[in-house]
Formats: sequence, C-alpha cells, structure tokens
Amino acid sequence: MTDFSKLTTESFNSKTANIDKMNALEIAQTINEEDKKVAFAVENALPEIAKAIDIMADSLKLGGHIYYCGAGTSGRLGVLDASECVPTYGVSEDTVVGLMAGGIEAIYASREFAEDEFDSVSSQMKERNFNKVDILVAISASGSANCVKGAIDYAKECGAVTMC
Repeated sequence: MTDFSKLTTESFNSKTANIDKMNALEIAQTINEEDKKVAFAVENALPEIAKAIDIMADSLKLGGHIYYCGAGTSGRLGVLDASECVPTYGVSEDTVVGLMAGGIEAIYASREFAEDEFDSVSSQMKERNFNKVDILVAISASGSANCVKGAIDYAKECGAVTMC
C-alpha cells in the first residue's frame, strides 16, 4: 500500500493553509503564485519535452497511435486532450486515444477504486491492439495508481515507448 503522506501531491501547502479566511483577491493572488511554478517546471523540462515530441512524431509516421491513460482527473485530462486532437489537428479518432481506469463510464461519473485495478487500462489497450509502434503516455499525479502501473507494464511487454 502506498504511504500517501510521503507524496508531494498530498503534502501540506502552508501558503494555502488559511485560504478559507482570505478575501477573493488574496485567494486569486495565492493561486496565481502557485500556478507560476508550473511554467518554471515546464521550462526546466523543455529538452525532455522536445525529445518526447520527436519520439511521438516518429511513431505516428510509422502508423502508431498515442494512448493517454490515467484514473480520475488525470485520466479525464488525457481523454479531453485526445478528443481535441481530431478537430484541432485533423487526425483520425484512433490516432490519439484517451483511456480511463473504469472505462468510458468513469469519464462522467467517479468510479471509486478503479485506479487500484491493475488491469483496468491494460485490458482496454489489448482490446485496441496496442503494439510496439504505439506510445503510452501515463498520467498519474502521485505516480502510484495501479491501473497506470499495469498499463506501463503491458506497454513494456509490447516493446512500446512509455512516457510518464
């Protein structure tokens, strides 16, 4: 079992400890200050992001697909991004695919504990004939979701590239 007290996604943030006592402007400023950290984190990861883009482009040229997977909000964000690729980039619906722990029903309604099911996503990958030219983008805020671990294991068994 994961010790959630050691996960940074579950840690105490002293800057938001009294958010319920702040006025609207203070709340907005606090959230804005925290959000600024995202841009710096992305900036620090640009070389890795560029490498990931190149790998994905090569996979697509070979007829591969990009699969996002996750549970809860992480999975829903993957599904959302995948669904936007069709109208934005003109790709087919199966080029970029979002898979959720708990299946399509979990997009609309929370399916508690689906993230704990090791084969929840990998079974969907098998149904879609996931293979070595495909790419798995695993999304997990904590990095501990069993469904994501199962998907990564299956992708590796297939000889595919995984990105987390």
